[in-house]
Amino acid sequence: MLETIWFLLWGILWAVYFMLDGFDLGLGTLMPVLAKTDTERRLVYRVMGPFWDGNEVWLITAGGVTFAAFPTTYAVMFSGLYSALMLILFALIMRGVSFAFRDEVNTPRWKAVWDTCLVIGSFLPALLLGVAFANIFHGLPIDQEGIFQGTLFTLLNPYGLAGGILFVLLFLVHGALWLAVKSTGELHNRAAKLVPKLWAALLVMAVVFLLATRRATFLYDNYVANPLLFLILALTVLALVMIRVFIHKGAWWRAWFASCVTIVGTTLFGVVGLYPKLLPSSLNPAYSLTIHNSASSPLTLKIMLGVALTFVPIVIAYQVWVHHLFRHKTGEEDLEHEETY
Repeated sequence: MLETIWFLLWGILWAVYFMLDGFDLGLGTLMPVLAKTDTERRLVYRVMGPFWDGNEVWLITAGGVTFAAFPTTYAVMFSGLYSALMLILFALIMRGVSFAFRDEVNTPRWKAVWDTCLVIGSFLPALLLGVAFANIFHGLPIDQEGIFQGTLFTLLNPYGLAGGILFVLLFLVHGALWLAVKSTGELHNRAAKLVPKLWAALLVMAVVFLLATRRATFLYDNYVANPLLFLILALTVLALVMIRVFIHKGAWWRAWFASCVTIVGTTLFGVVGLYPKLLPSSLNPAYSLTIHNSASSPLTLKIMLGVALTFVPIVIAYQVWVHHLFRHKTGEEDLEHEETY
């Protein structure tokens, strides 16, 4: 029972991270397309500024839960996916540093360097996180000793790349909607004009990924065994459709919340399909890591559950407060302060 609770918590924490940091990653990737002047680029930074570091707390929390609750899975994941995870880490560092350094020197070349770091540091994590999770869904070449029998290029298979593209498109739509919510004038107009095109591409990719998932994974087995679980997929599809409905109505907040549900539903669709596996082995199903053979002791799970129930609500309360504090739209008057954001 404890293992199942922690498995659900593990999946929910990843889903929340993708939902919150997704708009940062998407908006950072889109900045060269949406922001044409230095003032507009500063506004993009300002739109992301108060939220990005708090959003990444959920990444640390999800990684921490993996380590505390399923240490064997953590060890195999971070050794087998070492190259991909290091690339994600360095990209996130580049992105974080760009917020602090961009306005330290007021020259076009200096700013261009850090703008490039922001774009790369946003695009690479979005792509590689999708590649990593798609490969987990597909199964990793793990032997009986938990050793990853492959390289970074092993992960760049067609299904893995499809997952990466899906994540990028999810986050691009999410980020463009966030800019439409938070900005005015030309920035808002460009974001509003681009979102329907991105949504159409996302719809096509979502269909492709669902069909590929049927052929490349065993995720649907849990759904066939318990048809009630198809409600997760149905809700996700409905949320995806509602994004377009709300875009047409110009209801940008509602469209963004529908995008949140889409991202969470997409993540949970994969996580629920995995259960009770955490890292399926493509070499032999017997080598797979599950919630049973990779979990910590019952005492550890009980103690950590108490810690989680204490501190996760605090993090949620903090982020609700931050979003309430910075709920207003961002305009050029907000750039008068010395800080970038």
